[in-house]
Amino acid sequence: MGWPRLAYSGLLHLAAPLAWRRLRREHGLTDPRPLRLGRIPETPPETPMLWLHCASVGEVQAARPLIEALLERYPGHSLTVTTMTATGAERVRALAEGRDDGRLVHRFLPLDFPHAAARFVERLRPELALFFETELWPNLLHACQRRGVPVAVVNGRLSPRALRGYRRLRPLLREALACVDWLAAKSEEDAARFATLGMAPRRTSVVGSLKFDIALDDVTQGVSERLRTWLGRRPVWVAGSTHEGEEARLLTAHRRLRERLPEALLVLVPRHPQRFDAVATLCEQAGMPAARRSRGEWPEAATAVYLGDTMGELAALYGAADLAFVGGSLVPVGGHNLLEPAAQGVPVLTGPALANFADVAEALRGADALVEVADEAALAEALAGLFADPAERRRLGEAGRAVVAANRGALATTLAGLERLLPAK
Repeated sequence: MGWPRLAYSGLLHLAAPLAWRRLRREHGLTDPRPLRLGRIPETPPETPMLWLHCASVGEVQAARPLIEALLERYPGHSLTVTTMTATGAERVRALAEGRDDGRLVHRFLPLDFPHAAARFVERLRPELALFFETELWPNLLHACQRRGVPVAVVNGRLSPRALRGYRRLRPLLREALACVDWLAAKSEEDAARFATLGMAPRRTSVVGSLKFDIALDDVTQGVSERLRTWLGRRPVWVAGSTHEGEEARLLTAHRRLRERLPEALLVLVPRHPQRFDAVATLCEQAGMPAARRSRGEWPEAATAVYLGDTMGELAALYGAADLAFVGGSLVPVGGHNLLEPAAQGVPVLTGPALANFADVAEALRGADALVEVADEAALAEALAGLFADPAERRRLGEAGRAVVAANRGALATTLAGLERLLPAK
């Protein structure tokens, strides 16, 4: 073990008490230690397995076209999708429940201790390991290399902010990236940032963003259509993937909007389910008690807020709206997936914090398909203006849908690259 990985592993062990405390909170009554130490059932040698790792629910949603394509392209293989979070696990399980062949399985990613990583890879026995976006775990990557498992980083993304942090760990990242057989980068800029950390250009391809290959299933579209019918003709806007400190600002914007449009309804969808109750309380304190979707409550004519406190329904809720605000952008989070509403022809609004989706924002901005606001006051003005202008709403929606269509293709290029590592059978 080289000294960078040795030092990294030592620090991980020192930080273990904090990690276990956080994981216990997330898993509730379930003991997380076996799950996070790689103690999974051993995969029989005769069962071919592909492995895809996604950090959380957002990455699972973005990877959905790839998940479905891998299962179709490799019908003799099962696919294990790992996540770090319980919300990501719920999304994978929901996808698995929609299949009847049992080939899609969820596991929690082990903590990146050397022995846990080695145990996990040895028991899983993958024929190919895929890491989504910026999920670079040195000991897991090393364990794959030791067992001869080809490794690809797909939809590879590295923001300028992340690069600044990783520069301090360059020796460690150089050692980790030496275990990557192929990097499918989202853009030339992302590829250059990975190269700065030690990724070999000869093992790097620029394929575009898999997020543009977003696919909407019939079930999601059906839910959207029913919701829109039930909501009637009242003005509806969705604020999706919102964060702490952001909901209060959105409620302020909604109050100002309702001074002009008293029938306006806000569908508020917090990013993290552990905050659902707190956000419901926040709505009540703001004088706008929310109808909660998880309880089967329905917004009446006087209801100002409909709380989308369920998992896996954000795309359907976007599709039922006149306008969509994508959260994580009025607070310094870096934004979330702007393409979920755009792909459905729903006009997209966002705050200024877009570091995580700079390339997507640039594509939408270039087509005049993105409304950017600085704060809640500007958001209220933008919402009121767009509700008063159906023609501009249609133009924005059509422009956003066209951007998504024009940038598709990363999925096919990614699959072709993966076939060089694992030919289809």
